[in-house]
Amino acid sequence: MQKKCTQNKDFRTVWSYNCVTVFRVAMQKSKPLSELMAIPSRALKDLSARLAARSQVLDEVRAALPAKLAVHVVSAGIDEGRLTIGVSGGVWASRLRYLSAGLRKSIGKAMAVNILTVRIRVVPPPDQIPERSLANSGK
Repeated sequence: MQKKCTQNKDFRTVWSYNCVTVFRVAMQKSKPLSELMAIPSRALKDLSARLAARSQVLDEVRAALPAKLAVHVVSAGIDEGRLTIGVSGGVWASRLRYLSAGLRKSIGKAMAVNILTVRIRVVPPPDQIPERSLANSGK
């Protein structure tokens, strides 16, 4: 059954199945990011700890690889016994797959973690990731 909704801004009448009420909140003065990061938060601490752990794994992976290949490794992390490595292209992913068995052993030993599998992903460069906006998403 359709319900009648009226928007207060320009008094248009909209027919829809679901009426959503929107509350407008007055804009607050923006704060610097450094000030927001200084506020103690458990979620922020957890996120910071995960970031530090992933950064350490990335450093270990890059150190274990030849210099030409290490430059193309953009991300690395260990989750539930799986080492996931992100590289900047398919060619580098292919070359990395040849080294995955030795890499699994050396990273597992360096991080004192039992790594069961190695997963290699091609990650697009940051400048090629499409920007999401409300205009493009149809919302």
